[in-house]
Amino acid sequence: MGVNPRNKGTANTLAAPKLIRAPDPDGAAISIVPDNLSAHTGADIRRWAEQNKAERCPISAYASWANPFEAHFGPLRQFTLVNSYHRSHPAQTRAPHACLRRRNAHARHPDLLTAQRKEHTRIRGEKGIRWGERPLNAIA
Repeated sequence: MGVNPRNKGTANTLAAPKLIRAPDPDGAAISIVPDNLSAHTGADIRRWAEQNKAERCPISAYASWANPFEAHFGPLRQFTLVNSYHRSHPAQTRAPHACLRRRNAHARHPDLLTAQRKEHTRIRGEKGIRWGERPLNAIA
């Protein structure tokens, strides 16, 4: 499930958790893992989260490797946005949604699992580089 707004801002950012919460307004708590974009940390979002059983779990700056969802965003970006030309914003929005539908229908497909493992390995490999260590290929 996702939202692809034209503009980045608190109001547009708040649309995504509202969309997730809408089918089950009094249900179980949800977790929101925002990055450090200022639109993700506004007072409106914090207030909405407190009122709607949504726990905010922000990740540290320069720590994409700590976000468990990053392994899914890489293949999604690769399959839908890289080297593509979408004629309109709605067409660009439909591409990730179609990719997610295919992914959910074939969640255990070997090619998909390979792409996710590759992206997860790439992200974990960035961990050392981001903390000032030398890349693994420079050590060998």
